[in-house]
Amino acid sequence: MNELDQKINKYFPGLVVRKDLVKTVKGNAIVPTYVLEYLLGQYCATSDEASIKTGIDTVKEILRKHYVHRNEAGLIRSEIARLGRLKVIDRIGVDFNADKGLHEATFANLGISKVLIDADTVKKHKKLLVGGVWCIADIEYSPSEDKGVCPWILSSLKPIQLSHFDFESYVDARQEFTTDEWVDLLIQSIGFNPGMFGKRSKLTQLIRLIPYCERNYNLIELGPKGTGKSHIYSEFSPHGILISGGEVTVPKLFVNNSNGKIGLVGYWDCVAFDEFAGKQKRVDKALVDIMKNYMANKSFSRGVETLGAEASMVFVGNTQHTVPYMLKHSDLFCELPDKFYDSAFLDRIHFYIPGWEVDIIRGEMFSGGYGFVVDYLAEILRSLRNHDYSDRYKEHFSLSSDISTRDRDGINKTFSGLMKILFPHGEASREEIEELLRFAIEGRKRVKDQLMRMDSTYGDVRFAYHGSNGASIPVTTLEEEEYPNYYHKVIIEGEDGESLEATQPDRLLVPSKPPAPVEPFLKEKHLTFQENQKGISYDFLLGPYLKGAAMITVTDPYIRLFYQIRNFMEFLETLVKQKASDEEVSVHLVTTEDEFKGEQQKENFEKIKESASALGVNFTWEFDNTGTIHARHIVTDHGWKISLDRGLDIFQHYEMNDAFTFANRLQQYRPCKAFEVTYIKT
Repeated sequence: MNELDQKINKYFPGLVVRKDLVKTVKGNAIVPTYVLEYLLGQYCATSDEASIKTGIDTVKEILRKHYVHRNEAGLIRSEIARLGRLKVIDRIGVDFNADKGLHEATFANLGISKVLIDADTVKKHKKLLVGGVWCIADIEYSPSEDKGVCPWILSSLKPIQLSHFDFESYVDARQEFTTDEWVDLLIQSIGFNPGMFGKRSKLTQLIRLIPYCERNYNLIELGPKGTGKSHIYSEFSPHGILISGGEVTVPKLFVNNSNGKIGLVGYWDCVAFDEFAGKQKRVDKALVDIMKNYMANKSFSRGVETLGAEASMVFVGNTQHTVPYMLKHSDLFCELPDKFYDSAFLDRIHFYIPGWEVDIIRGEMFSGGYGFVVDYLAEILRSLRNHDYSDRYKEHFSLSSDISTRDRDGINKTFSGLMKILFPHGEASREEIEELLRFAIEGRKRVKDQLMRMDSTYGDVRFAYHGSNGASIPVTTLEEEEYPNYYHKVIIEGEDGESLEATQPDRLLVPSKPPAPVEPFLKEKHLTFQENQKGISYDFLLGPYLKGAAMITVTDPYIRLFYQIRNFMEFLETLVKQKASDEEVSVHLVTTEDEFKGEQQKENFEKIKESASALGVNFTWEFDNTGTIHARHIVTDHGWKISLDRGLDIFQHYEMNDAFTFANRLQQYRPCKAFEVTYIKT
């Protein structure tokens, strides 16, 4: 275990589990993660390897004996009849039989229905009535001569979820972790390796948890396939339900007027709509209208009666086009069904997760470290719904007066949710609060900016906040920084119905991707880049300043690991593009020797030297192991010093071994880490 895993086990004993164990025990059992982790939490919530091995065997045996596979349902029913009684793990739903005045259970995988269940059990576990709940149940078989009597008897039932938890202990233990450690613990709890994500990407993942800890939170995420958009809502918590966007009806979601039965919003903390995008989907306009009212006012009407609910609403769907394409031809909501492509509906959204920033899930992104048993975290998040952290920024910051009440609500709810998740003890530094506030503003701004493109009645809003000194600090979205000439265009309809493009007034338009400098001379400057920003390459950053140099010295202590050495090789490629074929350039690297793989590091440098010499680049290097080199910079003999705060390590993780991905082949398609670069004339 690494240091963080040891710390996690120390302060949360018995409440954490090694995340790679889920795959080990799952086999072909199609059960949610929280069901498997519930069992793992019973038998494997330890750091002792022997106990873990024994626990895995126990969990596998429980699944083998008691989990009901659909294709083996007949065999299990026969076994119950032979033995008289058997414990099963299945998804159980309950309906009320009005004719008989009784509640009847249905076992989804076992394939039996009309099983009597007592009213007290249903009252205690109301979610049985809507969507069903995964349970461990004892089922008996008692045949009767009366064909109207169900032979199946439910003798006991226990929903698979945590029975209790101590919130105060959770808060106390949180204070033993730094903010970065806590973020990594939460990312591991979701199942991901935090080392594969930057800070912004981690926050994006954690935004997906807000619907569980914030009442009536409306979230949308649109992006490419395969980014794990629906995982959090299908398998993470027993308090959330994922339904197909095409299967939603007013009675199912809100209330059935024929029998008065309350729908999903009355029983679940989070209702998520999968496959929400798609222009061809048929949507009931009445459903959109009642959703508008619910998302704005937390209530819906049933005849003359108005009912309230607390369920958060999440909409996830796949996009078919790139971001610049959507911005050029329409907007970032263009994939939605026509009935939902409604400015009044979309104005209820509190945050738009930019799904195009989320990496497609790859095998190495999953965690092998320790994280919370997801059911424990789900209960913590649910208890946080009773708290309000929306005012925690007001001691240091205030929102611009331009921001409307609805925009403020969205920003405040997102900020409150992030504070609950990251700082449940309420203690955060001014800088940490500012980071969350900016992120919350950006997510709501993304919604509002698209509404202004869709509907001209929405006025231009300046999304900014003020510090204690009164200075106004503007907030932009990342795609606004990457594609400003598309972002600040609005689509208007001409007299003949043709779509025309116009630019929003008072906007400075610059190219969407940073081109090579065109000024006749190079100049001193300082550039700052956001995390996940694309369109950046060594050719753009460094190329013009390397041209004409005969001697270049690169000082970077982190040219040791394979991907770092590959970065250096790509730096040399940029240099080769800039120099004339009849010129020779000397490049000297000052770095540190890898403690464990120094010989491999030297071998790689030798290969680079041999390859570069054939192209007129004389490569040499030296190791400085004194621990005194920290600054990372590039110095040329023709008068320039380029200071890079991250050195050449400016890119996020990407699929380095896949020769068929553009991120591998072209730097401008890789998301960046946050970094700064300064050009100094020497």
